[in-house]
Amino acid sequence: MPFINATQVRAGMIINFEGELCRVISVEHQTPGNLPARIVTKMKRLKDGLNRENRFGSSDKIDKASLEQHMMEFLYEDGDHLVLMNNETYEQMEVHKDLLGEDLPFLQANMQVEVEFYEGTPLSITLPVSVVLEIVETDPVMKNANATGSYKPAKLENGITVGVPPYMEAGEKIRVNTVDRTFMERVK
Repeated sequence: MPFINATQVRAGMIINFEGELCRVISVEHQTPGNLPARIVTKMKRLKDGLNRENRFGSSDKIDKASLEQHMMEFLYEDGDHLVLMNNETYEQMEVHKDLLGEDLPFLQANMQVEVEFYEGTPLSITLPVSVVLEIVETDPVMKNANATGSYKPAKLENGITVGVPPYMEAGEKIRVNTVDRTFMERVK
């Protein structure tokens, strides 16, 4: 595996720390007075989701995990598993739903997702940045409503509630950001 300097560690990287794969959540560079610089990282252990914090010296070497990324198509759910198909080899594989975590409601049939593998084992699934969903329930359209800064709650077909402009009504389709779960635009 390639080793990198601690100063090159970035949020989102997966590193091999003390024999365990960890995803770096945040990185902070500290230079306390006359002391040498240090890098403080917050990490999540991939095996069990345990969060931890660690301090590295700026000259420390970090073991960066070599990952493979594959575009895959979501086919269907099978109990606690998702069935995905590799777009290049047409191989199908099952992964546990927990791999998607809180993003599971955004998964749609035939959606293209990016799957990260480490030594043949799937580590994470990344959804597209946005999805189109239908509003199933929201307050009625307010008279003289315009696109002001105030939003009203709207329940979507996947069960998630997001804030939408006051002129939106049930039955309309909207684009939703899957990263921060916010309204992006109306879809015609």
